Amino acid sequence: MARNPRTRGARRTLWVLLALVAVLFAGIGAAHRWGTAELTPKLGLDLEGGTQMVLEPVLADPTAPISAGQLDKARDIIAQRVDSNGVAEAEVTTQGGRNIVISIPGTPDARTLNQIRKPSQLRFRPVLLTGPGIPVTDPGATSTSTDGATATSAPTATTPKPVFTMDPPATSAPATTNNAIVPPALAAQTTPPTDPATTGATGATGESTATAPSTASPAPTDASDFAWITQEIQTEFAQLDCSKAGAVNDFVDEPTRALVTCSTDRSEKYILGPVELDGTDIEDATSGYQLSANGQPTTIVEVRLDFTDVGATKFTNVTSRLFALKASDETRNRFAIVLDKQVISAPSTNAVIANGQASITGQFTIESARELAQQLKFGALPMSFTLQTQDDISPTLGKEQLALGLLAGFFGLLLVVAYSMVQYRMLGLVTVASLVVAAVGAYGVLTLLGWSHNVRLTMAGVTGVIVSIGVTADSFIVYFERIRDEVREGRPLVTAVDAGWSRAKRTILAADAVNLLAAVVLYLLAASNVRGFAFTLGVMTLIDLAVVVLFTHPLVSILAHTRFFGGGHRLSGLDPERLGAKVRYVGRGRFSAPAVQADGRA
Repeated sequence: MARNPRTRGARRTLWVLLALVAVLFAGIGAAHRWGTAELTPKLGLDLEGGTQMVLEPVLADPTAPISAGQLDKARDIIAQRVDSNGVAEAEVTTQGGRNIVISIPGTPDARTLNQIRKPSQLRFRPVLLTGPGIPVTDPGATSTSTDGATATSAPTATTPKPVFTMDPPATSAPATTNNAIVPPALAAQTTPPTDPATTGATGATGESTATAPSTASPAPTDASDFAWITQEIQTEFAQLDCSKAGAVNDFVDEPTRALVTCSTDRSEKYILGPVELDGTDIEDATSGYQLSANGQPTTIVEVRLDFTDVGATKFTNVTSRLFALKASDETRNRFAIVLDKQVISAPSTNAVIANGQASITGQFTIESARELAQQLKFGALPMSFTLQTQDDISPTLGKEQLALGLLAGFFGLLLVVAYSMVQYRMLGLVTVASLVVAAVGAYGVLTLLGWSHNVRLTMAGVTGVIVSIGVTADSFIVYFERIRDEVREGRPLVTAVDAGWSRAKRTILAADAVNLLAAVVLYLLAASNVRGFAFTLGVMTLIDLAVVVLFTHPLVSILAHTRFFGGGHRLSGLDPERLGAKVRYVGRGRFSAPAVQADGRA
């Protein structure tokens, strides 16, 4: 049988399936050995328990009421953020009309917890004053060195400055600026020197040393007005030490007031004007490698931002005002991008940007850029939150319920096997083997997805797996019945297998397509643990299709060339006489007309 050239294609297909299974489990083993993968599928909140966090809002006025709309929006954004970590089926609810409760299955790592509880508030503020990230003794003084450099200039003269620009792309490679935010048409430009007569003394770095007026100022005329800097703001700015961890945690990010804060690398501190754009003005955020002028990808990783129509209009107005300050005040020519009260970039404005597009580049990896884009894409929360409590919670159902669910699946599998053996005799063993292969594939796929996409198996997911047993069995029944129909028509078994597969695969594909479509629609429209049911049902439908194509059909094709099955043995399930064939079997793979007796009966 193994040397029969007619089974060469079927045997090759089986080898392909074996190689795929080997690669699947080799990947799991490698991820377990050198990564964080587990050797079993991850379990959900109802089966394993997990971590519960209570987030409390942080407001400028702690006694101020919170509207239901604000809380609902915050809950929806946090739920999106949690779901982005995989099909974990976490629970996000509100508590007492003020707090948000997040329940996450398992023991999430610090990165996941930090990503979920981060406010991820993206805000754009004009820069009013800058300084090194260390406290100053006298808030009203700015010291100057012998070469004219000032204490308010943190970066060195050789440090390239990020810029806003919309000029055509240069012919050379894009400038490698730190945390630069520019539109897609990136061009390397140098910042012209400022006018000391109008900005005050400037040092070698070109940073403005203009300080806030010491007396009371009139009402600010715009967000770049020095009148926003009060004596209290000056004191906070002087005493701020960015080198200390959590230096800005106690500051309240009030959008209508000036803000004292640090850069994310803690090298520079700022006094910023009120918010002029925020995360709600961003329509989309993506990450990837930046394109050069000729459209080829470079080695620079970027996070691309697309503003909404309203955001693009705001951005145009802001860059128009900041660009007008270019010649007179290099500090106030900058526009800070603030994420969670820290400045991730403060670019200069070298043009009026009216196209509503920008990109953040700098010292990103693909992973960090993807994480930032994910946070920005979900928009700004309507308020900041702080972690109130974090506790471990026990499973709501427990492993006993999981055992009962698996037991139900086992009995369902036994019923399918029993029916197959009664209906198809020894051909039913093909059903058993196919179900075993499907189970092995499902185990490997769910385990791998648990590591790569944080897919967790809940009771709803277990139900989806059990239901899929019937879906898989349907495919085998359709195929076998098509073969038996061909045998009844008088075809030899080898021919009947090929003809039956040609007719059955269309039905199998149509049935699996309907199941997969139903699973996708249910996953997209449903909520809570119903999504787990839809996900596992969809995965098992794809596995069923792969098993039928790569295992069941090739195996039956090989068996058709054996004496037991190809010869139509009465226990094979393909006995022509038992099936009521129109011809009589006379040899291996051959049929002839039935003998006619003297009375005319066959």
